[in-house]
Amino acid sequence: MRLTTAQALVRWLRAQRTELGGIRNGIRNGVEDGVEDGIGGGAGSAPLFPGVFAIFGHGNVLGLGNALEEADLPVWRGHNEQGMALAAVGIAKATHRRQVGVATSSIGPGALNMVTAAGVAHANRLPLLLLPGDTFTSRAPDPVLQQVEHFGDPGTTVNDAFRPVSRWFDRVTRPEQLVHTLPHVARVLTDPADCGPVTLALPQDVQAEAFDFPDALFTPVVHRPRRPRPDTRALAEAADALRRARRPLLVLGGGVRYSRAAGRAVRFAEQHAVPVVETTAGRTCVPHDHPLHAGPLGITGSASANALAADADVVLAVGTRLQDFTTASWTAFAPGVRLVSLNAARFDAVKHGALELVADADEGLRELTDALGEWRADEAWAARASHERGKWDAYVDTLRTPGGTPTYAQVVGVVNDLSGPTDYVMTASGGLPGELIGGWRAVGEATVDVEYGFSCMGYELAGAWGAAIARRDGVVTTLLGDGSYLMLNSELFSAAFAGHGFVAVVCDNDGYAVIHRLQTDHGGAGFNNLYGDVASRHADPPRADFAAHAAAMGCAAFRAEGIADLERAYRAAREVARTEHRPAVVVIRTHPASWTDAGAWWEVGVPEVAHRPEIAAAHEEARAGKARQVRYL
Repeated sequence: MRLTTAQALVRWLRAQRTELGGIRNGIRNGVEDGVEDGIGGGAGSAPLFPGVFAIFGHGNVLGLGNALEEADLPVWRGHNEQGMALAAVGIAKATHRRQVGVATSSIGPGALNMVTAAGVAHANRLPLLLLPGDTFTSRAPDPVLQQVEHFGDPGTTVNDAFRPVSRWFDRVTRPEQLVHTLPHVARVLTDPADCGPVTLALPQDVQAEAFDFPDALFTPVVHRPRRPRPDTRALAEAADALRRARRPLLVLGGGVRYSRAAGRAVRFAEQHAVPVVETTAGRTCVPHDHPLHAGPLGITGSASANALAADADVVLAVGTRLQDFTTASWTAFAPGVRLVSLNAARFDAVKHGALELVADADEGLRELTDALGEWRADEAWAARASHERGKWDAYVDTLRTPGGTPTYAQVVGVVNDLSGPTDYVMTASGGLPGELIGGWRAVGEATVDVEYGFSCMGYELAGAWGAAIARRDGVVTTLLGDGSYLMLNSELFSAAFAGHGFVAVVCDNDGYAVIHRLQTDHGGAGFNNLYGDVASRHADPPRADFAAHAAAMGCAAFRAEGIADLERAYRAAREVARTEHRPAVVVIRTHPASWTDAGAWWEVGVPEVAHRPEIAAAHEEARAGKARQVRYL
């Protein structure tokens, strides 16, 4: 059929389906009403691309814009390109990588605004399809509006900035190139090992050019999760390493969530009496009170999980890239520990000299269970999980006890106590990830999204919009500080206008408090982080009125005067989000220097030469920490 490049791309998007596989949430069809639309795949399938976030400009409004207008595909208008692309990332995380958000922009600044969102998706191994407009391939009208000319390479445009943060990048310079590139687009977005952002740069003249596309390109396809099984020799080696273990530890990462293997992981732990800890991306895979659950691991984790990690002799890491916050910059584990890495991506499985077991998390754990047979770890070691976690729970309970200026831990406690098994909670940056990772007690499986791969300020609000679109059950709550709110808040209006409700709890602590803590804890003077240390010509600088601002953006706004009042405000906000289908923002003043502390070390660059003796002392402490780092290669 004869179609323009843009029409063919949109028709192909519409034909791609996904298997939800028991996921209760996920966008079922174009109008988001939960009714199956019957396009290929039958019951249980849904659109792979449930909709497009768009800001139109001269680089995409005529080609892609007209193609979207004539197609049966939802289009949500954003108000900042980074924000709408982050909302698309939020859809992917909320549907456990089974659905993919799409974002399109014009050329120039609109395109570059989406590069940060690509970084978020790349760091977190999340699918995202970006469709930035591009300059004319003919170059006849060059230089066009918003074109950045490269003096030594006329073929370079700003869209080349997407290359380092894309798993697949292509500039479509001929309509027929779609026949080649679109299967690769689907491959990358749905592959458990290579999953990440895809960028298709679309020159505006090519968007409008036509070609006789083969009908087969638009045949409906249902993409089902690939579940590679482990190599038999690697499986035998992994099983042998575990049988030799006296103190094995199971670490669950995001790959467990995306494989929907949480139940399998818990059964593996139970059958073999292995204590379980979670990474940031693996949070809430295990019921909080499970006797083998030792808590979250690492710097923002728990002292309980860190205590077991320090004594473990074999670590089975499933679906995790073992980021520095998880490993406490590689001081969490004992010297000589044996790492067994079960991962769909060999890139991650081979890190740090691990015994690699390349497989889907669910299939890999199933076959590893069979290979281990009746083997069980020492019961006394297994019992340490609940013993240590009990001590950590008691510590968190003391932090949640009301008194004085409200703290992050107390705010998290209120939200936790009022949340149910279908609710979903989010955060991304500042001090709140440490509170949510370390202090949250799971009330439902895979119901936490802490974007701490890229730790992108602003994801909290934009990602919550995407999650609210994707999750049909429960209430989405996002927790953020005043800094993140000021960084990127435009998608509050986008969500309010579109009719997608969620709750945002804004903790106002007068600036970038967690970075102030990092600064002063390593000998520095308070400088340019808390407002009291920021340059101003005013003796009494202005303060942001977050509640008034949120109301002006079409949201319901609530002020909470203390922790007792927060419960009232949060209950009311949940009701608004659920019944009025718009964001509800709760604002509460919080303490700038009260934190949950897991007692782990983190490597940061402390100056070797400084004018403050406190910094020199901190540098020596950093050297001592580096001496404890476990090196495997």
